[in-house]
Amino acid sequence: MSIVAPKGRKHLSADALFRLVRSSFANITDARGEEVEIPLTDALMSAFAMFSLKSPSLLAFDKQRIEGNLETIYGIPHAPCDTRMRERLDPVSPESLRASFKSVFRQLQRGKALEEMVFLDGAYLLALDGTGYFGVFCPSPRKGGIRAYTGRATVVPR
Repeated sequence: MSIVAPKGRKHLSADALFRLVRSSFANITDARGEEVEIPLTDALMSAFAMFSLKSPSLLAFDKQRIEGNLETIYGIPHAPCDTRMRERLDPVSPESLRASFKSVFRQLQRGKALEEMVFLDGAYLLALDGTGYFGVFCPSPRKGGIRAYTGRATVVPR
């Protein structure tokens, strides 16, 4: 099943963005090396799938994992069970995920997919989760950097 992007914007389709996330995750160093049952990339993509599918818990996601479709939609041939996912992801530094976020954010900026979210001096307003907190993302003074601010409302300067 593929989600169709508007004509001329295939780089913004769900399939293209999922591939971008996967390729960014593949660049994260796996401290356990090559001899693992579930590659770190698959564990990270499984966590990404869990959040994008809005699974209320790891156990609920584990039931979806058993039913299938994760390989078709997210390219995850071997999704870990809830215990294995915790074991694989606990050692991963949250800072190592920043590059994945930046690559998707930049792709959305280049494709003008965020233009509808521009307000207040050209900043982006983005909801990061459903708990009432928002995040602000703006270009850093350093070339290629992004600063993040969190709080009740999030504004991201362009």
